[in-house]
Amino acid sequence: MSWLAWLLLAGPVVADSLSLDGDFTQGGMAVGRGLPQGTKVWQDGRPVDVGPGGVFLLGFARDAGPVSEIRLRYPDGHEEKRRLKIARRQFRIQRIDGLPANKVTPRTEAELARIRRETAAVKEARRILSERADFLQGFIWPVQGPISGTYGSQRVLNGKPRRPHYGVDIARPRGTTVVAPADGVVIFADPDLFFSGGTLIIDHGLRLNTSYLHLSKLLVKVGDRVRKGQPIAEIGATGRATGPHLHWGANLRDVRIDPQLLVPPMPRQAVEVVRK
Repeated sequence: MSWLAWLLLAGPVVADSLSLDGDFTQGGMAVGRGLPQGTKVWQDGRPVDVGPGGVFLLGFARDAGPVSEIRLRYPDGHEEKRRLKIARRQFRIQRIDGLPANKVTPRTEAELARIRRETAAVKEARRILSERADFLQGFIWPVQGPISGTYGSQRVLNGKPRRPHYGVDIARPRGTTVVAPADGVVIFADPDLFFSGGTLIIDHGLRLNTSYLHLSKLLVKVGDRVRKGQPIAEIGATGRATGPHLHWGANLRDVRIDPQLLVPPMPRQAVEVVRK
């Protein structure tokens, strides 16, 4: 828990009931608990979903500024505004060569139309709002192994600057099992998207969802309820990839957050065993 952030948010109305715990840094997420029923929340002017028991989530983007403003409106109409200090991170540059040219710069109208359709379908799935709070149980790694790509790094693909990398890449052989990092419901499943290949998205409640890209095989379908540790897919090299790996991403509403901040550090022995 960030002691400073808690001091900034605490107010006389809710000081005894509200708690706020998480990573107050670019790419981080915080979990709030204990709001009085019926309280409304906004983060930087945007509405925040509040679940049963006054649970809510705050997300901080890769390029979040040094302060995030939270506005609370209580059932009696009283309002409070508080400011959270957000730590800045340094992101590295990652150069990747050897990708098919059209996976870096799509050229045909058919490819561009396909990308637009797929992007719209993913966005539509992520709009789903469930008041479940599966995220409260905590997360585990969906697969363990060498990390070949990190959240926030500036990507240079075939020598061309592209948008930052919004996830963590874990290199393992094709066919390696991927498990659900927490309970949830599958809200998107497609074996062949243009950029991400075999793709799954799991909703964990309050529009927090995690995504799994470049899969060779999907083991679940849309609507399936999955449990933490349950096999959901197998690693591949589909879509825009130079070798087999899992790209694991996380979104809170329209904010891409760092999935590595949801889990404990990768056990060193797990990485060493894989490399032998």
